[in-house]
Order: sequence, then C-alpha cells, then structure tokens
Amino acid sequence: MALQLNTRLRETKLREAVEYVFPLPPVAGAVSAVRRRAGAVLTDWNVSPGIFEDALLVVSELLTNAIVHALPPAELRLSWIRGNGLDTLRVEVTDAGPARAAGQELEGIDPDEHGRGEEIVKALATRYGIRFHPGGVTRWADLVAA
Repeated sequence: MALQLNTRLRETKLREAVEYVFPLPPVAGAVSAVRRRAGAVLTDWNVSPGIFEDALLVVSELLTNAIVHALPPAELRLSWIRGNGLDTLRVEVTDAGPARAAGQELEGIDPDEHGRGEEIVKALATRYGIRFHPGGVTRWADLVAA
C-alpha cells in the first residue's frame, strides 16, 4: 500500500526562492516516504550534487527525531534560495513539542542506536538551530552549495 502525502508548493520571489511543505503522517513508513518525495523535489530544483545526499540524510535525521521524540503533527519544509553567489537549502522540521518530560527514558529503545542524529546534522550543515514557539519546536539546518 502506497502512503499518500499531501504537499504544498509555494514559490516566492525573494532572491529566487522556492519552498515545499510536506506533512509527516504519524504512521510506519512515513519518514522513508517523505524522504523519497523530498529527493524528487530536490531533483526538480536541480539542487547541487555536492549537497543532495547530505540534504536527504539531514531530512531523515530531523524527521526521525520528530517521530521518536515529539508529539504530532510534524511537518517538513524545504526552501531553496538562490542568489548572492550562494545557493542555500534550508531543511526545517516543525513538531508539536516534546512527547516526554526532560530526562524521561525512551522505553524499548536501545540507547546505542539513538542519540547521534543531532551530531550528524551538525556535521553536515553549514548552520543549524532550534526555534521554540507557541505551536511547538522547529529544528532547522542550512546546507550551502559550493
């Protein structure tokens, strides 16, 4: 059974920017389905081969974090900004905030298999960060094409 994803495309003319938004359904297989769709969008945008695979890994890590650690709903937003000599891909995942109290253990999850996602994002991104807002939390990463 194929997972149907509703997506919205919004094109803006700020230094020639395009944006795509993907909701993340809280179901098994959602991360891989959204990652595949994100890959197709990056291909359509002709995103630099130098950041393409890194971008997909950042997408996977941020989406997985939202599924494992946060409350739904979650949403992926990709923005491709061209101009000023630099092309920048921004990957943002917004969720409804933490699903557990600080310090609460994840039941049934091997700690050796989790906890490296943030370090992977830090290693691949030119800039990254977290914004807390009334609707939840947004984790973002910028990848700049050379």
